[in-house]
Amino acid sequence: AAVVGLGVVGGGWVAAALTVGVVAVGGFPILEEAWEAVPARRMTMELSMTIALLAALAIGEFLTVLVIVAFVLFAEELEKVTVSRGRRAIEELLAFLPRRVFVRRDGEVREVDAEEVRPGDVVVVKPGSRVPVDGTVVAGLSSVDQSAITGESLPVEKVPGAGAYAGTMNQAGSLEIRTERLGRDTTFGQILVAVERAERTRAPIQKTADRLAGYLVYFTLAMAAITAVVTGDARATISVVIAAGACGIAAGTPLAILGAVGRSAREGAILKGGIALEVLGRADTVVLDKTGTLTFGRPEVVALRPAAGMGEGELLEAAAMAERPSEHPVARAILARAAGLPTRDPDRFESLPGMGVRATVDGTEILAGSRAFLAERGIPLPPPGATPSTGTEVLVARAGRLLGTIEVADALRPEAAEAVSALRAMGIRTLLLTGDVKVVAEEVGVRLGVDEVEAGMLPQDKLERVRALVKAGRTVAMVGDGVNDAPALVEASVGIAMGTGTDVARECAGAVLIGDDLMRLVETIRIARRCRRIIYANFAGTIGVDALAMALAAMGLLTPIFAAVVHVSSELAFILNSARLLVRPRPAGEESARTGAASGARAA
Repeated sequence: AAVVGLGVVGGGWVAAALTVGVVAVGGFPILEEAWEAVPARRMTMELSMTIALLAALAIGEFLTVLVIVAFVLFAEELEKVTVSRGRRAIEELLAFLPRRVFVRRDGEVREVDAEEVRPGDVVVVKPGSRVPVDGTVVAGLSSVDQSAITGESLPVEKVPGAGAYAGTMNQAGSLEIRTERLGRDTTFGQILVAVERAERTRAPIQKTADRLAGYLVYFTLAMAAITAVVTGDARATISVVIAAGACGIAAGTPLAILGAVGRSAREGAILKGGIALEVLGRADTVVLDKTGTLTFGRPEVVALRPAAGMGEGELLEAAAMAERPSEHPVARAILARAAGLPTRDPDRFESLPGMGVRATVDGTEILAGSRAFLAERGIPLPPPGATPSTGTEVLVARAGRLLGTIEVADALRPEAAEAVSALRAMGIRTLLLTGDVKVVAEEVGVRLGVDEVEAGMLPQDKLERVRALVKAGRTVAMVGDGVNDAPALVEASVGIAMGTGTDVARECAGAVLIGDDLMRLVETIRIARRCRRIIYANFAGTIGVDALAMALAAMGLLTPIFAAVVHVSSELAFILNSARLLVRPRPAGEESARTGAASGARAA
């Protein structure tokens, strides 16, 4: 309207008064920020734009002034909308938590306010309702959509003993969940905390962006002064000041970080601020713990080797009956593998710690234990090392005859090899540090394709190894889950804790994976690297566009109005470039196939 009015009244004092009024009202945000920069002795883009506006007013470029104000206000509004969208992408998750919750108390189900729920309460989640707490399923069978929290594309089956996340959607049956964490202590709550922390803390790259923006402003004013001295052209001088725009750097950098933190949360990783994101984007070495990180942290039967003339079923059935009363983790692994076989409790049972068990079934003695245990009892055994083993060997004999060997080991996570392969494809060196014996560690390293393996390490050894890598100039991401990993997690450039790990590990880490899928680590590093590329592309683009625009303006080839168009257009381009991180790309090709395969494996 002001531009139209200016066209009607033409030049003169009326036009000047109208322009000054528009600048005072519409340009107030620019003028306010410029005024605040003066006592702080900070050279900002708002201050340089204010100088340009006043200079344009002084030489009667009223239309140019109005166009500049209009474009800048439009750009600032777009920036606010884009940033608010980034925040809203996370804050909308608040709607996922129900305000009213059904709780089982004193044998009755009551509806109470969510604030009244306490740890230990059993909440009842009906089909079609969202889970209000983090906890463990104690009753019921259902499938739950966890995509909003973990990024899993297919619903996850929930049975008694399974974990449940606040904010996820119960789809099929009713579930009863024992409350473990509430509100901001839940995985969902930690996502919100991470985003808030990312907005409060300034990553080093943001400080770099601010310094670069300041240097650009000084360079712009210097170029304008040179133009004024050399050409004596006031319009060209003003065009130089108007053309330069560092706002794309100053606004685009925090927006990119906010978007990356939000995207990472959606993909299943909580980043504790922009610093963790930036370091992860530069990581060139990933140090991995074995137990609980690359493996499940619980023993499983990995091989059945029956003796000549024996079947696997006969071997497993005898071992299961002998181990049935035992509470040893190895015994639990054998019984889990034997589920469905016709086993029963032995008539007599004796456990010899560190050796094995001796049981009697229908008058027949069954032995299950170490090689030394069976050899002491006169059982004929094959020579040691006849069959390579990387786990715990349980030899089984019945009535004085060897039935075979059961190998029990800590099973590898199904996605571990894929994750290590993906890291290597990204040019990241992988290193396995474990307290396990050398033969087991090397076998795991070979199967996964890890670059370097070091075994028999105490927590202090891991700490010293990580410290040496950092001192050597490596950017180290340490991934662990236990208390023994905490010192190394703190010492690393950035620590990453498994979501199923200990509270100490999660507290010491700069990032936490939700759940235990290692591919979330890979996706988070990809997001961090993409964020870094976008920010540096904004840096390079701003410098290039500003240099060209100022050169054209200094030569009189860019009028003040077109200089304003260049300034705002470049700013919008860089803000929108950063906003790309808010959009989740559609997987295609191999990525699509990988996602489908991983989802299928989880569903199975």
